[in-house]
Amino acid sequence: MNEVVESAAVERARGLAANATRVVVKAGTNSLTDDESNLDDEKLDKLVDDIEDLRSRGKEVILVSSGAIGAGMGRIDYPSETVEESQALSTVGQSHLMRRYTESFERYGQTVAQILLTDHDLEDPERFTNFRNSIETLLDWGVVPIINENDAVATEEIRIGDNDMLASSVAVGVDVDLLVTLTDVDGVYTGNPKADADAERIEAVGRNYAEVQELIAGGSSDGIGFGGIRTKVQGARKVSEHGAPAIIAGSTEPNVLERIATGKSVGTIFVPVNGVIDD
Repeated sequence: MNEVVESAAVERARGLAANATRVVVKAGTNSLTDDESNLDDEKLDKLVDDIEDLRSRGKEVILVSSGAIGAGMGRIDYPSETVEESQALSTVGQSHLMRRYTESFERYGQTVAQILLTDHDLEDPERFTNFRNSIETLLDWGVVPIINENDAVATEEIRIGDNDMLASSVAVGVDVDLLVTLTDVDGVYTGNPKADADAERIEAVGRNYAEVQELIAGGSSDGIGFGGIRTKVQGARKVSEHGAPAIIAGSTEPNVLERIATGKSVGTIFVPVNGVIDD
């Protein structure tokens, strides 16, 4: 990486992240399931523990959660080979996923709500207004909204395509102060860290975004190359262009959200590019 983000800009971005009052946390399938696609209770409980740490600091948290199709596969041991099968598996997995979230959050006496979205809900002004009003009401009530793409009715033409982009659209649409994307890799690297021992973590993305884009261009969304990091980077950049910081971090990192809330260096931070921070 030839272009680097100035340390002062990075520190200001970390400060904004630490002081965020409304946060979208996105959790990927691998952050919630085991190698056999079963929901992993330990992983899910850790995510909830991390979220509750944020809430104990007075922050509002919106959770965007993947995992329904994977949980469905683990539940009935059936492969997903067609769109129709994926849609059906999501209906099995989504109910199981929400049951586990309900149980885990109840350890803190916390109520959760489920919201399923399609691209139409985000693009249609009236439908999006209804969605935003629901979010605002739930947050006023102290309820944690848990959002997922409505895989059961989505088609190849109307699917948002990836919860990374869904999370960024929600973050921009409801004016959050921070997007945190949790994944099984602890940030953006110069190569695939699972296959390249020389890959180095990129601490910050700002004016070097073009270089980062070029670096990950060979990756793909199906787990080959950079392991689907492209949509995570695109989603984080979208939020940073809206004026808020975004962070891609490892879901298994101890106290990952607490460390972000205390201004620590975690994962890869995308500094706001509103002409003030990204200098």
